[in-house]
Amino acid sequence: MMNFQDLFPVLNHSTYLNTAYSGILSKPLLEWRNKHDVEYLNEGSNFRVNQATIIEDLRKKVAEIYQAENIFLTPNFSFGFNTLLNGLDENHRFLLLKEDYPSLAYPVKTLGFEFTEVDIDVNLEENIIKAIEDFKPTAFAFSMVQYISGYKLSEDFIKKIKQTYPQILLMADGTQFCGTTPFNFKQSGLDALISSGYKWLLSGFGNGFILLSEQLIGELYQDRVHKKLPTAPFLIGKSHLDMCFEPGHLDTLNFGSLYHSLNFLQSTGFEHIEKSNQFLCQKARLEFHNKGLLPVWITERESQSTIISLPLEEKLVQKLAEANIICSARGAGTRFSFHFYNTEDDLQKLLDVLDGKS
Repeated sequence: MMNFQDLFPVLNHSTYLNTAYSGILSKPLLEWRNKHDVEYLNEGSNFRVNQATIIEDLRKKVAEIYQAENIFLTPNFSFGFNTLLNGLDENHRFLLLKEDYPSLAYPVKTLGFEFTEVDIDVNLEENIIKAIEDFKPTAFAFSMVQYISGYKLSEDFIKKIKQTYPQILLMADGTQFCGTTPFNFKQSGLDALISSGYKWLLSGFGNGFILLSEQLIGELYQDRVHKKLPTAPFLIGKSHLDMCFEPGHLDTLNFGSLYHSLNFLQSTGFEHIEKSNQFLCQKARLEFHNKGLLPVWITERESQSTIISLPLEEKLVQKLAEANIICSARGAGTRFSFHFYNTEDDLQKLLDVLDGKS
């Protein structure tokens, strides 16, 4: 069994239940990043020439893992999603979820699109279908996993929406999702999956990716399709979408970090990661329900994420900090997030504090 404390030093002194806020850095990734910068230090401009393959290697790796063809690299979800929205016709009508991630909801609302919002509750899926029938949106933008509550839309439900309403563009924030499970973009029904890499993908900051369907590509930046592209030699071969989604240079340190982490996660096995995550999270949810901290309907949802939010008093939150249990306040609750490097011992330490034993 892999010793994750050797790979992730923060685990030696803390019970880290905060991946939903930020993933942790591994020793092998740090070593690669140090080597990268030493080469830059010693080689100057020659370094950039020698590192040119990093970007294309990453693009191929993302295509392999997520079964996607139209891939763009982005420094984070927010940059990518704003770029996408700026390329859409202003007459699109958006369906949103209430209290979704601000970087998803804010640009939709402020760019002038007509929109309506759906309540997140025990009837979430029914609420969404009703809103589609009533409002008749042309686009539905949502987080695969809600950053506050951890509510997750099932992949089967997303496919059902696309099969029933094929004209609706489905755009998902995968930042709290990618890295927790295997995922096939081609078969998902999504038209866009955009993800930052610094959370569950453990890639550090400044990297992410955008996956697009052919249906969505056919609607993006149509005013630029027939306009002349730059003729500078270093831009030859770039499309109008390349010029929009990947303007300027792409940082080999940040995107190389994403490539390194994807290799690590792939070697660990996304199926293993999902199984480990779901086993520990299901055990945690049942324990929290037994303590009266979670309603039964949350524990019984078929599709579950790796994020759990609990309504804890401030004194208890302080005790968690004193016990070196790292978590974060989100919304009206305290958010805990479990990744594959967490163990049943980590959960027990949390339960001991909740029970007043530590």
